[in-house]
Amino acid sequence: MNRRLASSFYLSLFAGPWLGLHASANALTLNDITNAQASQGLKVALEKGAIAAVNTLGQANGFLGNDKVRIPLPGYLNDAATLLRNFGQRARLDELIVAMNHAAEAAVPMARDMLIGAVKSMNVQDAKNILSGGETSVTQFFSDKTRQPLSRKFLPVVTKTTARVDLATKYNQIAGKAVGMGLIKGDQASIEQYVTGKTLDGLYFMIGEEEKKIRQDPVGTGNALLQKVFGALKR
Repeated sequence: MNRRLASSFYLSLFAGPWLGLHASANALTLNDITNAQASQGLKVALEKGAIAAVNTLGQANGFLGNDKVRIPLPGYLNDAATLLRNFGQRARLDELIVAMNHAAEAAVPMARDMLIGAVKSMNVQDAKNILSGGETSVTQFFSDKTRQPLSRKFLPVVTKTTARVDLATKYNQIAGKAVGMGLIKGDQASIEQYVTGKTLDGLYFMIGEEEKKIRQDPVGTGNALLQKVFGALKR
């Protein structure tokens, strides 16, 4: 959220019932939005955003067909891709790119329940951090709450898909040695780790994008509470 909206929303959520907000001629007061409504509105927006992101990414070409989250070749392999393609390796590289992104698409639906659980468990401090944290606050909230358990959940699915590609095995053999020599980062030590991390990055990014859509067009959600909360804040 931008700072003006965040400040207004934060005040409506945490201030005492005697406080009115006079941000504009159409001042937002707690007669318009109660603390409970503001809190619930945020939770509804985050839950809808999470579900929408999962549905968008967890379908055929959800990652591969989306320029914003498509997973590229890792590190030095991506740097060498042009040269390798010129030496007849185009098909193998393309096969790996497709496998990585399809692995992400297969894994993402497994995140739905955990993301919803994170929203339902959101406390006052979580809400404060989201509302005062700037454009990446939603992404940070979900990452803090779910990255580690989702990494463990995604990894077997990613491994099953990428293991079918011969180039993935060869990459792992080389990358393992390169990490030991300090030539590449640990998160690129294997295709499986790399893809799992990028899958989560893409998922959290898309949740943030969906939340922005809800905030910008609450009427379009068809949800009365979201229309009241976010609609009032847009005055």
